[in-house]
Amino acid sequence: MSTPPLASGHEGPHALRPLLDTVLDALDTGARARGGPLPAGGPEAVAARTRKAVGDVLPDRGDPHAVRTLVHAFAETAADPAHPLCAAHLHCPPLAVATAADLAASALNPSMDSWDQAPGASELERLVAGALAREIHPTGTPDSLVTTGGTESNQLALLLAREAHGGTVRLVCGANAHHSLPRAAWLLGLPEPVVVPAPRGTLDPDALDAALTRLSGPLLVAATAGTTDAGLIDPLPEIAAHCTAHGARLHVDAAYGGGLLFSDRHRTRLTGLDAADTVTLDLHKLGWQPVAAGLLAVRDTRDLTALRHRADYLNADDDTDAGLPDLLGRSLRTTRRPDVLKLAVTLKTLGRSGLGALVDQVCAHARQFAALVDAHPGFELHAPPVISTVLFRPTGATDTTVAAVRRALLTDGSAVLGRARLDGRLWLKATLLNPATGPDDLAALLHLAAASRATLVEGHTPR
Repeated sequence: MSTPPLASGHEGPHALRPLLDTVLDALDTGARARGGPLPAGGPEAVAARTRKAVGDVLPDRGDPHAVRTLVHAFAETAADPAHPLCAAHLHCPPLAVATAADLAASALNPSMDSWDQAPGASELERLVAGALAREIHPTGTPDSLVTTGGTESNQLALLLAREAHGGTVRLVCGANAHHSLPRAAWLLGLPEPVVVPAPRGTLDPDALDAALTRLSGPLLVAATAGTTDAGLIDPLPEIAAHCTAHGARLHVDAAYGGGLLFSDRHRTRLTGLDAADTVTLDLHKLGWQPVAAGLLAVRDTRDLTALRHRADYLNADDDTDAGLPDLLGRSLRTTRRPDVLKLAVTLKTLGRSGLGALVDQVCAHARQFAALVDAHPGFELHAPPVISTVLFRPTGATDTTVAAVRRALLTDGSAVLGRARLDGRLWLKATLLNPATGPDDLAALLHLAAASRATLVEGHTPR
């Protein structure tokens, strides 16, 4: 048996080219077979189609057509974030240029844990991490770490806070905080978090002030810029002022809302962000990157010294003294892929104005969709959108009906809407992250929701 071709080396591009043609063709045929934003039939039907396509996962003899077969099945049974009726989650359609760059990263396969595995990539990461950190913290000595996303970034933020305070800190967060924050406190063995009310979906600064007044010991306040349920932004300037007054450290989870920094029109919504000691940012949300593309920015690079670690085979003292960069303290992970390449290519290709235009487009789509909902007698709008998330529900519907409407759309594969519980009620959630979405798509999304409700409740579908 001959050795299968490799992806890199002199022959790598020649071996990849016909395979890419096969993959691209299978992506196309799979999407056409799916026909909509989601495969129809629900979990059991989709699982059955997947099992049929895969067959024997590890056959005695290999199948030369496996790439075509499995990529076709993968695309046919996918949720396509580029489809305008796929609007449930913070799950963006990735840019083609970023996806192409990600191929190069996979082909060369550098590992970002020692310079001799990633010589150029390590410098590229330093440049990009520094540039993005300065977007958040324009003064001082900022830096950022590349992470897998908000969960890892939030955990790192708590770890750095703990170490900055000599090994202990207590998390104070809003009831609207992302679930990864209290979970990180649990993982790190920190005290039970203090949860501050968020009566309108955002952290109440007066309640925060009262909590900080009665608490003692090192404290980390976690605010949110872009909640997962409604895309709301906590009052960052007031929160920062209370943290300063009480000597508390501040972390802002801007995994969603951080992308507003690229927009001249919307970046003022993040006023006060630069006061944070640490900031979470995900560019696989408002950055249109393939997963994963997260960052944790720090205002003071000295905070990162807590992550320093020595493993002689990766960062021996004499190698570091001789000038080889030490990468091991840039992450809690050892082996990690060069996610920085797609970021660098995107930033360089689109520039600030190009990324800002995409942010402005999806925010405008949210306002347009909210206006459609508000004008429709069959729906209730929760509130005007802050970023690109719109919450709405059928007028007079019970929570049971709202949930059933969403599941019916998922089962027939016609539309993908999320769900959020806010103000004690269940809402349908449209998260609009596709810049190519048009007015007709927005109207179609609302019509499908109306038709689903009518079918469930009234037994007929409106024209």
